[in-house]
Amino acid sequence: MSDTPFGFGLPPEEPEDGDEGKKKDQQSGGGQGPANPFGFGGLPGAGGFGGPGGPGADNPFAAMFGSLNPNDLGAAFQQLGQMLSYEGGPVNWDMAKQIARQTVAQGTADGTKDASVGPTERTAVEEAVRLADLWLDDATSLPSGAGSAVAWSRAEWVEATLPAWKELVDPVAERVGTAMGDVLPEEMQAMAGPLIGMMRSMGGAMFGTQIGQAVGVLAGEVVGSTDIGLPLGPAGKAALLPVNVEAFGKDLGVPKDEVRLYLALREAAHQRLFAHVPWLRSHLFGAVDGYARGIKVDTAKLEDVVGQFDPQNPEQLQDALQQGMFQPEDTPEQKAALARLETALALVEGWVDAVVHAAAKPRLSSADALRETLRRRRASGGPAEQTFATLIGLELRPRRLRDASRLWASLTDARGVDGRDGLWAHPDMLPTASDLDDPDGFVHREQLDFSELDKMLGEAAEKPDLRKKKDDSEGDDTE
Repeated sequence: MSDTPFGFGLPPEEPEDGDEGKKKDQQSGGGQGPANPFGFGGLPGAGGFGGPGGPGADNPFAAMFGSLNPNDLGAAFQQLGQMLSYEGGPVNWDMAKQIARQTVAQGTADGTKDASVGPTERTAVEEAVRLADLWLDDATSLPSGAGSAVAWSRAEWVEATLPAWKELVDPVAERVGTAMGDVLPEEMQAMAGPLIGMMRSMGGAMFGTQIGQAVGVLAGEVVGSTDIGLPLGPAGKAALLPVNVEAFGKDLGVPKDEVRLYLALREAAHQRLFAHVPWLRSHLFGAVDGYARGIKVDTAKLEDVVGQFDPQNPEQLQDALQQGMFQPEDTPEQKAALARLETALALVEGWVDAVVHAAAKPRLSSADALRETLRRRRASGGPAEQTFATLIGLELRPRRLRDASRLWASLTDARGVDGRDGLWAHPDMLPTASDLDDPDGFVHREQLDFSELDKMLGEAAEKPDLRKKKDDSEGDDTE
């Protein structure tokens, strides 16, 4: 489990050279001002949300909004008012979107900036997805699921995927919002209404800030709409991000066209799976929701925070969130929800890995190298997995992905493409977590004989007709 499952981050570390280090750090523009009231830290942008350690970093408003010169003062208070007056759901998604866009605008750590996608890049993506779909026809019985192919900038990826992030994160954030309203005795809640409302607004703002930062960072790394094994984009749209595809293949020594085509294969394979396995999306998102329902809140700690809450020091709430107030329950239901989600995502990624390898191996000389690069990216806890852990509080076990890929490949050898893909017909037919531990055992398990069951069902279906004929004959005798 992630030590900071909701992504609120860790407190800033003290400089090694004490107070002198603090002064030096602030003068050089690094570090977070100690009086940052919400502990947001590292917010992108020079206007609106100021960068950490900027002018006036010791000023709590400057820590949030940057330099408080007269021109910015009105905007600063306006944004603060919007944050505290937020009355929406558990996450301030307007703030999340704003911060994600600002994070994208800053560029990635390697200096790569976002850019609008030109017609040449759009055409290249469309042709790559079209060719990928042709190759996949030989590797899977599932037909094409991509009604269209699109090339996105990082900012466009943020816009297109926010609805899916909302569906994923809201169940977790809802637990926090509910706990904030329940910690006071019922007779006191009416009196403390404004305070509770302020806390919920602040909670929504904090979630929105951290989610916006995480999604913005992820937008600088993903190459498509399905990097974390979930369908984040609109249904039927195979998407690639040209600027990130180029960055991904920069030091691999592989032709750019081959990199694009291999990643298009993965994107198109995901689209086929989610388009033609209708229960899969709700199964995955339902597993996330089930996991979120098992997250409990340390109400004693939250009651203590509420009892000592000082509106002039709202960082108390942020500090409490950082101290592990929200933890998953160690119950059979919670463990089952986690295992169900981990296994389902591993099966999705393993199937895609096996199918793409089968399609690419005979045609791309770089297929093995690209496959291993992607596997290592996931196994090393890449940005996609870390963001997923940050937003919904769990970390997937990379070992499961290789196990699942080996299982699907073995199924192909033993039962053929149709037999392998036929397992997606119903969730109960899929391998379980224990099957991933013993792929060969699942693959070579003797097929169940359903002939007797079919016979019983057929006899049961005939009984009403026999009963009806009997009743009709008795009616004739009566006459």
